[in-house]
Amino acid sequence: MATAAQLRHSPVLRRSQFNEFAANRSTSLQSPTRSAISFPHSSSSSSSNLVTLRIALATNPTLLDKFHPPCAVGGGGGGGNDGAGGKSGGGGGGDNDGSEDSSKDSSPSWVGPVGAFLNGWRSRVAADPQFPFKVLMEELVGVSACVLGDMSSRPNFGLNELDFVFSTLVVGCILNFVLMYLLAPTISISSPSLPGLFAKCPTGHMFEPGTYSLVNRFGTFVYKGILFAACGFAAGLVGTAISNGLIKMRKKMDPTFETQNKAPPTLLNAATWATHMGLSSNFRYQTLNGVEFLLDKICPPMVFKSSVIVLRCLNNVLGGMTFVMLARLTGSQSVDGGGGGKAEKEVSLSEKLLEDDEGREDKP
Repeated sequence: MATAAQLRHSPVLRRSQFNEFAANRSTSLQSPTRSAISFPHSSSSSSSNLVTLRIALATNPTLLDKFHPPCAVGGGGGGGNDGAGGKSGGGGGGDNDGSEDSSKDSSPSWVGPVGAFLNGWRSRVAADPQFPFKVLMEELVGVSACVLGDMSSRPNFGLNELDFVFSTLVVGCILNFVLMYLLAPTISISSPSLPGLFAKCPTGHMFEPGTYSLVNRFGTFVYKGILFAACGFAAGLVGTAISNGLIKMRKKMDPTFETQNKAPPTLLNAATWATHMGLSSNFRYQTLNGVEFLLDKICPPMVFKSSVIVLRCLNNVLGGMTFVMLARLTGSQSVDGGGGGKAEKEVSLSEKLLEDDEGREDKP
């Protein structure tokens, strides 16, 4: 007790006295692995308070875990001890560290492609808070305009080729989302630049303002074409596989169901989408950005916004029409030799019935 009082009220703390006090305290608590606890010296209470505290700690050693010295954080292996303190009973983290660890553990840590996608989504939303709205509008307005142009280029407004229209719808939804995600700006400390040989080319479009040479601007066209073609091929594979799979599922559920046309080959249709995106879509993308750049210079803001909406809708309609023409040329969506087409079977059956009737009338 005298040693404790001396340690508590002496202005200078000697090393030998501190060691003696620590040894006496460790013996009374029967816990040699406990770290020393420092208390504030501003209190003027009597030594009886210290006796009461020592008795309480001796009878209930777990009370020591509630007192966390401020210097424990940042020590060697302090983070690991704090995380495991609740299970092992060691004198690890206190209330503050526990709340911080629980808040970190409560947020799911995604890894792999899902984590990369979520991190990219957060970065794009941070750079442009309107990004989710733009994606939604592109999916609703852009895909609808593309399907409208697709149907307008088919006979009977596409009603005889609804399976092809459905395939275009699925691929268009995937493709628009992927392109919006890849072309959206992100938060980055370093200035954005294209990779490899295209590092000196404009990052947005070939008509981007700046001191770029003609070769560099054409390099942007080539790079965007490669990017668009890769996205078109991947989206074509996934979208065609999904649409063909749904049609097969429908046939299994309803054996009497027959498609109007032959299902598009997956690889050929994906290659058609890659060609369409790398050439037609890329050219229209570059031209549209150049026209919008000129309109921004000469038109008032309200006229500029209205013209952008009209131009982008027309661009999607034109894209749907050009894809149908390209699909006809490549044969990926051919109506000739359909897989048991219902309309062709009905025509052949009616012709056979007419021939039978004529043969009966000729007989006496």
